[in-house]
Amino acid sequence: MNFKINKQKFYEALSISSRAISSNSPIPILSGIKIEVANDTLTLTSSDANLSIEVTLSNAIDETTGLTIVEEGTIIIDARYLLDIVKKIDSTEISIEILDGTLTHFSGEKAEFKINGYRPSDYPYIDFNEPSTHLTLSYDVLNNIISSTVFASSAKETRPVLTGVNVTSDKTAVTFTATDSFRLARKIVKMETDPFSVTIPSKCLNEVRSIFNSTDTINISLSEKMIQFRTGNVILQSTLLEGSYPETNRLIPTAFNNTMIINRRSLISAIDRSSFIKTDNMTIIRMEINAADDILVSSKSQEIGEYNESLTAESYEGLPIDISFSGNYLSDALKALTTDTVKMQFTENMKPFIITNNNEDDSILQLVLPVRTYN
Repeated sequence: MNFKINKQKFYEALSISSRAISSNSPIPILSGIKIEVANDTLTLTSSDANLSIEVTLSNAIDETTGLTIVEEGTIIIDARYLLDIVKKIDSTEISIEILDGTLTHFSGEKAEFKINGYRPSDYPYIDFNEPSTHLTLSYDVLNNIISSTVFASSAKETRPVLTGVNVTSDKTAVTFTATDSFRLARKIVKMETDPFSVTIPSKCLNEVRSIFNSTDTINISLSEKMIQFRTGNVILQSTLLEGSYPETNRLIPTAFNNTMIINRRSLISAIDRSSFIKTDNMTIIRMEINAADDILVSSKSQEIGEYNESLTAESYEGLPIDISFSGNYLSDALKALTTDTVKMQFTENMKPFIITNNNEDDSILQLVLPVRTYN
């Protein structure tokens, strides 16, 4: 293998590819990025066995790539060393050549490195063939979906299926749902697709947000076990989470006794002011609502102290209610909404309540479970 390429283009591609590398991979060779040059194309492949990325570079795709192939070939280089070498070489063009076996030579104008790589034959086969079910979304729409839901997925591996976002299609709409059993976020997108139900790891969706950009149209393909995101010269794919996702529709109340319209940013700010007052590492907010102009938000900790603030809502309908909940959960839910004022609907003190945009858009819903307090 022997080729030259524009350093900046190569480094940008490596930065994308490295996002699939795990720092504690049980398979040593998966700590490396596979570099393959053939047919006037350079292909970078990386994987942690669940998440895989393929980046393709060629002069045909981007004439500024500056790819010149002297000899085709393949090598795997540890991602930690590879990115550091390419970043530090003092040249606009970088040359890479296999000298002997896996010993690889990197050079610029003055600096040069010789690094031992891995044998290509030891790298596992990764199938990037496109699955059969397709849908297409703009980056902005997909980014909004992920922002509105992924934060509500579980960070704990005790129930692996809850560490992802469940995506279902009934032919006319696609519903994205995330829950950790204490809160829930749902976003519905009207579009015609084949019916399906899968659960996408949150890590995969967060990488989608990081790798692609606002000018991209993202082609999504999926099967029962795999999902793939394609755009331009990048493919990101992930295995899907196994197991039955809980029936979340039954968790969402359909009738409410209390409805409040309140300024979203004012409520976020009030929660933020109390964030340092924690009990068992949680900020528990108590909200006592008697009328639109009689709302008390408080937080108390025996070790730290207490916080109290009076708020005013635009409107309130219903009997007085006294409810406690995680401040972080409500704050996350509010940040996922977009209108200046939000609608909060309650049933009882210990029943889930929902928060939605205060407009005609019913595509996004946030749900928070109250907590029991004894103060």
